[in-house]
Amino acid sequence: MRSLFVKEIVGFFSNITGYLVIMVYLISNSLLLWVIPGEFNVLESGYASLSPLFGISPWIFLFLAPAITMRSFAEEKKQGTLELLLTRPLTPLQIILAKYLAAIVLVLLALIPTLIFYLSIYWLGNPQGNLDTGATWGSYLGLFFLAAIYVAIGIFASSLTDNQVVAFILSAVLCLLLYIGFDILSSFTLFAGYENWIAYLGINEHYRSISRGIVDSRDVIYFLTIASFFIMLTKETLERKK
Repeated sequence: MRSLFVKEIVGFFSNITGYLVIMVYLISNSLLLWVIPGEFNVLESGYASLSPLFGISPWIFLFLAPAITMRSFAEEKKQGTLELLLTRPLTPLQIILAKYLAAIVLVLLALIPTLIFYLSIYWLGNPQGNLDTGATWGSYLGLFFLAAIYVAIGIFASSLTDNQVVAFILSAVLCLLLYIGFDILSSFTLFAGYENWIAYLGINEHYRSISRGIVDSRDVIYFLTIASFFIMLTKETLERKK
């Protein structure tokens, strides 16, 4: 399992695509936060807050996570190595977890450079350090849990096809639906009286909650449950291939 985990990380950086994915993520955040005028521009807001980063990250993650996970199983299928992989002394769940954890590490590697934004705002604050540190780290934790779900969805989407582009699109669509789909449903008059229950099923409700800096066990359980659900779906998909 460890060798497969390392192989996934090395494989991601074995060509320029891996570096481009992370660079595009960081450049997109940098432009929106510091250069492009608008509601996400930190300098225009006049507040020492990193909340704009956590506001746009769920949307940028819709492309980052699928870009990282699209090759997980799709490439194995295309190259005909999936059957060989399944014959190794590893269970399908171990194979999935190795690829899943590798993808999580890659997302974290993309997140680490954003700490520069935190330090910049910390220094630019008046007075210096005038930044809600608790809410900031809570939001980073929220991004981690968000990545946990997006990556699980991406791994699942990759297991359904041998085409990386199809895996990318399917993953992005599923992540989008789970992120705001229930919010949209809750706005329909048909569900009047149940809107809070319906919105609670979506990622956005729980992400906003944990981003306030308050770690609620219900939110943590939600993220872990949804991620585990898609990992189990991937396991079922692989076991049908054996």
